[in-house]
Amino acid sequence: MKPSLVVLAAGAGSRYGGIKQIDSIGNHGECILDYSVYDAKRAGFGKVYFIIRKSIEKDFTERITNRISGFFPCEYIYQEQFTLLTKEQAEKAEKAGRTKPWGTAHALLCAKDSVKEPFVAINADDFYGSDSYKVMGEHLKKLSNESTDYGIVTYNLKKTMSRSGSVSRGICKEEDGWLKSITEHTKISFEPEDSENVISEFNGKKIKLTGNEWASMNFFGFTPAFFRGLETFFDDFIKENAGSLTKEAFLPSAATEQIAAGKGRIKFLKTTGNWYGMTYKEDREKVKQGIESEIRAGVYPEKLWT
Repeated sequence: MKPSLVVLAAGAGSRYGGIKQIDSIGNHGECILDYSVYDAKRAGFGKVYFIIRKSIEKDFTERITNRISGFFPCEYIYQEQFTLLTKEQAEKAEKAGRTKPWGTAHALLCAKDSVKEPFVAINADDFYGSDSYKVMGEHLKKLSNESTDYGIVTYNLKKTMSRSGSVSRGICKEEDGWLKSITEHTKISFEPEDSENVISEFNGKKIKLTGNEWASMNFFGFTPAFFRGLETFFDDFIKENAGSLTKEAFLPSAATEQIAAGKGRIKFLKTTGNWYGMTYKEDREKVKQGIESEIRAGVYPEKLWT
């Protein structure tokens, strides 16, 4: 069975200032998602599921799905702020004034009744590079639906940072070829901005990093078996946080919790390829230049989907 691609695309992109998932960065109107789906298709994936909000469906269809669907099967899954919540939890969230969904763990859990094969889960606004899909695709094709040998593709930290501001990254530790832990670091930045010195804010203190650490960019490979533990993780989270305006359930936390509980393990996969993302509006030009360099190197054709 061919693995599938699950794209977490319901985020509003508040720091970026718009719906960055569908912002054109290619020479013919392509956005980052076009390249992600293209890479998955040529790596042997069989289908893409887009997890979106209903409010962006029209724009999403016009800007992305209409272009891709003739070449690759596509399906929508919807994530709203009350999806998967009980009536009581939804009422509590509404009373508190909650207006947005509950993070990447919540987004992926919305796919539990639709995705029945091994899959990669990615952020819609991140360019992961063709090598990542090849590496993860080879791992997933060996797995049954009940396997708990999941996977993560990690990146050189310095290649994932922005010159336009600080970023949060999960710093990964490896043990015998498997993921041991992911530690969330906030406000990682170059300091000063024009240097190569990497500084992180961790537990309220500033610490130096080398920049060569392996970082998680939410490029995970799972089987349907993962949804069982994910459901437990989110149930526990929402019981405690239904009245919160800002709390989010993050996919890396859900994954590492399953490791700690002995419910699975995650193969530590690495890529030396480039990662590009649009955290800030100023990042758009860097992403565009990165894509153009990949085209000049022959990694992508001048125009996709022809």
